[in-house]
Amino acid sequence: MVRDNFDRELTDLKNKVLIMGGAVEKALAQSITGLKKQDRKIAEEVIAEDDIIDNLELEIEERCLTLIARHQPMAKDARRIGTILKLITDLERMGDKAASISHKTLNLLDEPFIKPLVDIPRMAGLIEKMVKNALNAFVEENVDKARAVIRADEEIDHLYDQIFRELITIMISDPKTIKQATQLLFISSDLERIGDHATNLGERVTFLVTGDIMDLS
Repeated sequence: MVRDNFDRELTDLKNKVLIMGGAVEKALAQSITGLKKQDRKIAEEVIAEDDIIDNLELEIEERCLTLIARHQPMAKDARRIGTILKLITDLERMGDKAASISHKTLNLLDEPFIKPLVDIPRMAGLIEKMVKNALNAFVEENVDKARAVIRADEEIDHLYDQIFRELITIMISDPKTIKQATQLLFISSDLERIGDHATNLGERVTFLVTGDIMDLS
């Protein structure tokens, strides 16, 4: 009976993590939509809804601590709860970065882009897949999927380097572009950091499954 209660509470926790992950995926997608459309309303919604992600983190953290106090789990059960506590920290920081992108979008309203936005949305799309795949790996406790997420970060880093070099070149050739190019650089940096947090998710799941503490990136 005690075990059944623990398993049920743990399943509820996992479902809450997926809800939080879904909110982060939405925030990321909407932050880039707001940027591409230079849409104030979308950007402001992303910023406002970051509170939802923050509140989910606090709720899940409290439930994890309660579960530990009530059941005093050992071995892999303890790792499962510890992994959830780590996952929600990374998810919350992803939400912060999505809000940060939207704050920068507000600085770019009604201003023609200095170049077509191609690589930044592409980078965001790849990161969205990383987050989704990492959450699937967590639910399935699948180390192969987790490691695939970690490997995917290499492409994110390459895209970031490409965007960085291109924007620096544009700024050097035309100083009037510096203000906007700087904002786009910051946005691409926010995305790169979200990619790092997605990589962390993969590493957390790898630890959950194997018990090995290692930086696979």
